[in-house]
Amino acid sequence: MTASPTDTDSTGAPSGGITVLLVEDDAPTRGRLRDALASEPGFTIREAGTVAEARAALDQTAPDVLLTDLQLPDGHGVDLIRETRARFPRAEVMVISILGDEESVIAAISVGATGYLLKDAFPTDIAATVRDLVAGHSPISASIARFIVRRAQREPDAAARPQLNTARLTPREIDILWGIAKGFSYADIAAHLGLSRQTVPGHIKSIYRKLEVNTRGEAVFEAVQQGLIKL
Repeated sequence: MTASPTDTDSTGAPSGGITVLLVEDDAPTRGRLRDALASEPGFTIREAGTVAEARAALDQTAPDVLLTDLQLPDGHGVDLIRETRARFPRAEVMVISILGDEESVIAAISVGATGYLLKDAFPTDIAATVRDLVAGHSPISASIARFIVRRAQREPDAAARPQLNTARLTPREIDILWGIAKGFSYADIAAHLGLSRQTVPGHIKSIYRKLEVNTRGEAVFEAVQQGLIKL
């Protein structure tokens, strides 16, 4: 399977139109997005309601844009974003989700999302927003943008930060941190690593202390910045 054609028109969109893979399990929401895109010229829309359906669609057609929710019945949109980026590096990815917490935002952006819109803040013209995405812009809901700005103001220049284990986490702590990043429960992490359920919170406290963070999202962000884990 080859990636989408690279020829573009004067707006930056592919000259043959924009192929969108729309992944949303809520049928009314999916229908509203589909109709809004289909009402404008130049869009080809494929639909999926699950990760499995999205993967099947990817096997058939390389999308110019993946427009996806994060909470799906059979998996997480972050995994789908990662797979799409690996298979089709030139595809653009925009998240449309009810999830606006820092952990979800960091995870989606870390694996390749270039736009992030909250479902309660849909733009009035989603077609224009998708065109902006393809043209090289990064449509982001205002509250998400503010979060990213605050995060950037708190963080040192990422380019100047060494990509190594400056926090001196142990191999076991890195394994636990990977489980946190994947959204596993304490019980899941304990079972996977052969630990007692009661010992996991102690390890997590140690991770937070070493990384100088207070939340799961901050821990994941810091670990990705230091190259300790890959999402």
